[in-house]
Order: sequence, then C-alpha cells, then structure tokens
Amino acid sequence: MRARILIVDDDPDILLGLENRVTWMGHEPLTADNGKDGLRLIQQEEPDLVLLDIQLPGLSGLEVLQQVKELTDRDHSANDAPHLGFGPTTPPIVMLTAFGTIERAVQAMQLGAIDFVTKPFTGDHITVVINKALALIALRRRVGALQQEVDDRYGPVVGNNVKFVSQLNLARQAAASSVTVLILGETGTGKEVVARSIHHWSPRKSKPFVAVNCAAIPKDLLENELFGHEKGAFTGAVKREAGKIEIAEGGTVFLDEIGDMSLQLQSHLLRVLQDQTFYRVGGTTSVHSDVRFIAATNKDLKQAIRQGAFREDLYYRLEVISVTLPPLRERMEDVPALADYFLSRAGKLGLQKRCTLSEPAVRLLTQYRWPGNIRELENVLTRAYILCPGNVIEPEHLHLSSEQTAPFQEAVPPTSSRLYHERTEAYSRWILEDALKRNDWNQTRAAEELGLQRTYFTKLLRQKQIPGRPPKTPPASPPEQDADHR
Repeated sequence: MRARILIVDDDPDILLGLENRVTWMGHEPLTADNGKDGLRLIQQEEPDLVLLDIQLPGLSGLEVLQQVKELTDRDHSANDAPHLGFGPTTPPIVMLTAFGTIERAVQAMQLGAIDFVTKPFTGDHITVVINKALALIALRRRVGALQQEVDDRYGPVVGNNVKFVSQLNLARQAAASSVTVLILGETGTGKEVVARSIHHWSPRKSKPFVAVNCAAIPKDLLENELFGHEKGAFTGAVKREAGKIEIAEGGTVFLDEIGDMSLQLQSHLLRVLQDQTFYRVGGTTSVHSDVRFIAATNKDLKQAIRQGAFREDLYYRLEVISVTLPPLRERMEDVPALADYFLSRAGKLGLQKRCTLSEPAVRLLTQYRWPGNIRELENVLTRAYILCPGNVIEPEHLHLSSEQTAPFQEAVPPTSSRLYHERTEAYSRWILEDALKRNDWNQTRAAEELGLQRTYFTKLLRQKQIPGRPPKTPPASPPEQDADHR
C-alpha cells in the first residue's frame, strides 16, 4: 500500500535523506523540523506512520509521544478497539535518536513507540523498520475489519417484550462480575447474541470472546478443543497447541449446547470452574486460567440430571445466574422491530435495494408461530429480500407454512357437549394433544410451551389417558361443532 509517512527531525541532512528514502519506497513523505509542527501534522494530516526524532526544538520527541499516547488512550476507551500500541486514529511512531540508551528506549516504548532506531542508520535498515511498521498497520486494519464483521453478524439485542427485557436486565446486572451465567432457551432464541452482549457489557470486553459449540464437535475432540494438547500427546501432535480456554485468557468462553457435553468432560470442566486450572491433553503440568464462562443449552438440564446424563454439581456451578430467553411466539410484539433490523442488515448482501414489508406481510409475520424462533425469522426475511422483485415484500414472498400460520386462539376443540365440566375436560385434553403435535411429540418442548414442569405435564397425560407418542395411523379429521358452540 502507498502510505503517508511523517518525518520529524531538526537535522536537514537526515530529514532530506529520509524523505528521499520514503519516496524511493513508493510512499508519500511529510516533513517537519520541530516538535510543535510535528504534533500539528499528526493531528491534521493523519499520517499512517511517524518517524520522530527525540531531540527537537520546542517540544521534544518524548513530549510529542506523550501527547499522542493521551490521544491513543482516549480513542481506545471510546471505541473499544484492540490495543496494539496505537489507537484507531493515531499512527504508530518510530523513535530516532543519536543518543541511544536503554533508559530512553524503555521510556519511549512505555509511551507507545513501536520501535527505537539509533543514528547513524543505513537506508536498508530504515527500509526494514518502515516495512515492519506498515505490516503492523495492515494487521490493525484486518483486526478492525474482523471485529466489524462479528458485530454485523451478531448485532444488537432487539426487543421490548416485558419478559424478554426483564431477562436482559438480569444479564446486564450479571455482566459486571465474573460469575458464571447459564442461558436457557429454545434453539434460535438468540442465546449467543445475549452471551456476546454480556461480554461486551463486562470489564472483559477488550479481551477475547471465544465460542465453542459442544454439540458440533465430536466428543473425543472436544477436550482437545477446550484444553489444547502437549507435543506427542497423540499421533499427529507435532507441537504444543493452546486450547480455547488459553486463547480466551482474560476474556470469556461461551460453551454453547453444554447439555451435549460428555460426563467425562463435564468432570474436567468442573475442575476449571472450581480452581481455574486444567491440564492440556497429554500434559502433567497444571495451567492456570483467568476466563469467565457463559454456558447455554436448549435442553432441560434438571431432567438430564435425573436421567444421569448431566452432573448435578456442574449444573449448580453453572447456574450462578440463570437467564431464560422466551421463544419468539411469546414475544410477537417484537417481530416488526426484528424484521426491520434483519432487512436493514440484508442490505449488506450486495443487492442495491432497500426493501420494506407491506401491512399484509407484517400481519402474516405476527400470526406465524415461528418454531425456529429468531433464526427462522432472519432466514425467511433474507430469502424474501433476495427473491422479491421489487422493494416491497408481500406475503407471497415470505413462503411461510400454512400449518404454523393460524393463530393458536382460533382453533376449537371438537366436542358437542353443552355441559361445563365435559367441555372443560375436552378443552384441556385438546390443549395437551395440540401442544404435543406442534412439538413433534417431544414432551419436554410441549411442557415448556405450556409453561408446565415436565413431570407435571407427564402426570396430566397419564390422568387424561393421552398417549405420549404419535398414533401409528393418521387420525381422522375432527367433526365440526354445532353452530351454537362455534
């Protein structure tokens, strides 16, 4: 890349020599012969790199460096940018001096200089120094681009539903400390988005956020993924590799779908939560870690404990703070706002258009039951944005299943009795059967949808003699009710 390089030196021969070298390298030189002008050019011209002499008339090079450091610290605090020794709007600085001492070099590095070059120097030496500094600039830009990509992918938390906001406030309160947080909710309810928000609200926000999907990684590889391994631990382990916990040092580890973790690995994780120490695979030396853990699952962990599939002691270590995200069907008032957000983000797919939803399309979105929750809503809107020929998305562009569109309240249980208790009993049976059908006969999900404990839900099924499994043959269509009872 062609860079703008500011040279600040009061020796005219050195100033001219560096200017010629920078031009020969294909970059654009800027020059100043005193500290005051150098500081002004740093603020006004925003050079990519600064070559700064220590001995300058007026402001010394170290005084200029001190003021640039203050600008850097302000930028870093305001933008949450990764601290690479310089800020998002201040350039990296290489110090030049004819009086090189260890003390001065240490002082310059403490103030944020990235290199320290003593005079006299050769043209080849300064070329290497400049190329090294420009490589650091390229790294900063890549880090910024990746951070922006992550922010765009997960975005802000959107919603005003009372239950959702109360859980979000609980998460925000928990963020200030380093306690473990357990996030519960169905698939697609935004558990990772909330986990990233907790990290962003916490004092660890400038450190790494590392996500591990415990269900996507084979069980025999998950231990290596989390803890790393030593050289020679297994065939192909040609060197020591750090695991996700070491990579996230000082930051947050997000354990998604922790309900799928094996019992053996659960015991190892329990040790980390208790002692903040672990062993790499094949290692004999304990490794200390300073990370904050956030876990998430769509499973009923208490039921898993009763079935012997999850450790009770680990559950209580994880559930210091528990955040339960409601499914989208319980916060339908948030659908229009979520739809607007996803459509605005879909505009970054490369198509030069901005789409809006028609009133019938919005009405259809708020009638649909969203079994896939927010993730399904995002996919539906992204597909509609791409396939819509114009700028207004209509119901036919959404391609929503009619089976999930009819509002729950419109259905009527089949009975012709006029007696109160018989009608109540029939309606109760119908509610339970309907919940089972909508959740593919998964009793845990059906109980969660109805706001019932899993054990109580099973008890109701037994009392009302409702089979907990789908019938072998499709049931006949229910008879219509009398006109008096519609």
